[in-house]
Amino acid sequence: MNKRIIVSLLLLTASLLAGQINDKSPPPAKTAPDYSGMYTFLREGEFVQVTVEEAGRVTGFVSRYGDLESDKGTFLDHFFKEGKLDGNKIGFTTVTVHGVWFEFKGSVDRGPGKNTGDEAYFVLKGTLTESRMDESKKVSSKTRDVEFKSFPQDLGATPGKQD
Repeated sequence: MNKRIIVSLLLLTASLLAGQINDKSPPPAKTAPDYSGMYTFLREGEFVQVTVEEAGRVTGFVSRYGDLESDKGTFLDHFFKEGKLDGNKIGFTTVTVHGVWFEFKGSVDRGPGKNTGDEAYFVLKGTLTESRMDESKKVSSKTRDVEFKSFPQDLGATPGKQD
């Protein structure tokens, strides 16, 4: 009888150990870089705000200076009507503001910035189409190759000295 108990305990222990070996969790999946942030736009002082959300959804806006007589020098915000990120491929289309809208198609690449948070750590490279609708509803478009650099981020700011 003692032999049966010992054999049963050994079999039970062996099966428990085998179960633990098979229950190893898979290695954690590599997380994609977070490309969210501010990027330069066409002119000094203008920028693109990109926010990457779940399932590759991209939200944000283009903030630019108006160039019509009625809005010259005024900041205009073109919010994204749609935006998508697939791997490092990114695209967005803005809403129309004062007859102007933008469409960007390209990629997010590593730039010359050496560390996360450095200026140009990420760069949006691709094609920007600027479309305009005039008073007679005629649409004209201008396409150009662009490169928008990420703004520097103050990630590890040391708190100021306190007196």
